[in-house]
Amino acid sequence: MNEEPIHISDQAELIRLCKKNDQKAFEQLYRLYAKAMYNVCVRMLNDTQDAEDALQESFISAFKNIEAYSKKSSFGSWLKRIVINKCIDVLRKKNNNLIALEDNFDLVEMDTESEVTYTIESIQSALKLLPDGYRLILTLFVFEDFTHQQIAHKLNISEGTSKSQYARGKQRLIQIIKSNTNNYER
Repeated sequence: MNEEPIHISDQAELIRLCKKNDQKAFEQLYRLYAKAMYNVCVRMLNDTQDAEDALQESFISAFKNIEAYSKKSSFGSWLKRIVINKCIDVLRKKNNNLIALEDNFDLVEMDTESEVTYTIESIQSALKLLPDGYRLILTLFVFEDFTHQQIAHKLNISEGTSKSQYARGKQRLIQIIKSNTNNYER
């Protein structure tokens, strides 16, 4: 006997049912958010297997702790914080020296008036080639709208380190894009 999946359009009702351990509500909430959260995982982790694992662990954690969810923020924002924290945990486990702790560096002036056009594809490809630390800070700052103060707190680094890693990562990203563009033009 195949049961029809429930289709509840009211997110608050879905969350209420999840708090009562309703499996179908869990599944529907998962379907609503899985793709967007998976994209966050892939962007941060740069590895589909790690992204799938982090996504699964994030949803398990969210559902185990759904009682802790309050309406102070949207469910999506609450879930995204869990996803980001799981991704950071994965990166920390893989690489103990995720962020270089040096604050002093010489940054070469970047040509801000360059006529190079960056496509979404070129940026995505270049992001995949960045070291984990650079990619993590760029992702949190650019795509997740974290401030350097928030990044510093989340990663237990100084705000200056966050800023320097962002600048280095941005510079390296531009170098990769320009290099890839030059390779395609040959």
